[in-house]
Amino acid sequence: MIKLETELEGKKALYGEVSEILRNHGFDIGGNWDFEQGMFDKPLSAGEDGETIYLRLPFDVVDGEMDNDNALLVFRTPFVLKHVEDVEVDGEDSAVLTTSGLEQFRSPADKDAPIQQKSSWAESGEQEVARVVNDLV
Repeated sequence: MIKLETELEGKKALYGEVSEILRNHGFDIGGNWDFEQGMFDKPLSAGEDGETIYLRLPFDVVDGEMDNDNALLVFRTPFVLKHVEDVEVDGEDSAVLTTSGLEQFRSPADKDAPIQQKSSWAESGEQEVARVVNDLV
């Protein structure tokens, strides 16, 4: 995992407004959210070998609940990480479901794999976050 130095940390925004801006930048709400915290995720790179580099924007809900457009979020430190998916197919799995991304319940083989070229990925992540911050103003 690579923690990023950006102007996003500490910024506050309403969920309904920021989620639209982030969708326009290619982010989706990550699967591990609850009513008090979550992350917006964007793949920066996806390889055919099951390796995906993600930019994550974690946040806390400081007023309201996550499923409400008026929930007030405060962003924590953004980071880049690499997931390595288990691309092997066992006897019960469907290769079509796995390769198409429809096998959504399969856990990554490595949720925080080592990242090569850290400075390059940090720079890419920081540039993307800067574009988001620019649109939040």
